[in-house]
Amino acid sequence: MKRVLPVVLLFVLLGPGIGNAVETAPRITDREIVERLSRLEEGQRSLEARIDALDRSLSNRMDALERSLNKRMDALDGSLNKRIDEVDIRLNKRIDDLRSEMNARFDTLQWTLGLFITIALVILGFVLRLQWQMHRRLTRLETIQEKQGRDLDFVKSLIEKLLPPKGVL
Repeated sequence: MKRVLPVVLLFVLLGPGIGNAVETAPRITDREIVERLSRLEEGQRSLEARIDALDRSLSNRMDALERSLNKRMDALDGSLNKRIDEVDIRLNKRIDDLRSEMNARFDTLQWTLGLFITIALVILGFVLRLQWQMHRRLTRLETIQEKQGRDLDFVKSLIEKLLPPKGVL
């Protein structure tokens, strides 16, 4: 109830003033309405003319801006192509320098590898020659030993023949 009382008091005090807040509109004749409409149409036409003029000037400005941008883009394109060509030339020179340096290193590697293989073949040749000579000597010694063994057998048989029998002396 306490809440309802302030709301009711508010309506009672302000209720008559709310109706006074609305203002009544003065009466307008048909002639005034037609005059105002004609002025509005003239204003509309003048606004359309101004918009058309602004549109034309804006399109002219846009065309000029587009032409200047095209010129600038062509100039930038030319300078960019020139710089790309310069970079391409420097890059090709660098690649050629690296290629010649690699070829020099491969030549050195080829000479080193050839020298190593030559030395290995020479050492292998010496080892094989020494083995062949040792084998030749060994076969000669075996031949000599066999001959000496046969000679010893001959001498032994001679000595046995020349010795008197066991009970004689």
